Amino acid sequence: MRETSSQIVRCHCGSVEFEVTLTDGLNTARRCTCSICRMRGAIAVSAELDSISFLKGADKLALYQFNTKTAKHYFCSVCGIYTHHQRRSNPNQYGINVACLEGVSPFDFEEVHVLDGINHPRDTEDGPKEKIFGILKFIKTPD
Repeated sequence: MRETSSQIVRCHCGSVEFEVTLTDGLNTARRCTCSICRMRGAIAVSAELDSISFLKGADKLALYQFNTKTAKHYFCSVCGIYTHHQRRSNPNQYGINVACLEGVSPFDFEEVHVLDGINHPRDTEDGPKEKIFGILKFIKTPD
């Protein structure tokens, strides 16, 4: 897996493209059990809000919000691919779809932590503590 300080992010059709600096490379890779994450099935990594620089297509992004409307989910209005979201558990960060990172595939990760988004940390009295719900494993079949 390629881990550089700056990564290029593109949607499927190429209408949306931006450069991002990840907070800890690919080490923050995770999935989530909340309703939208279950349905989109993406692996996300973290980036600070000021770490995105749009190269093209910011005007092609559509926004989807639900429930508390804290999280902001962005997707290309042309091809429909989710590129990133402002996190509800940490609104100072974006979650970046690893499948949109140039040279990275979700199948590059043998194991990915799955966070408990159904029992969201912002919904508990104890405050924002992310809980690992499980581990998603990818085992490539022999050739």
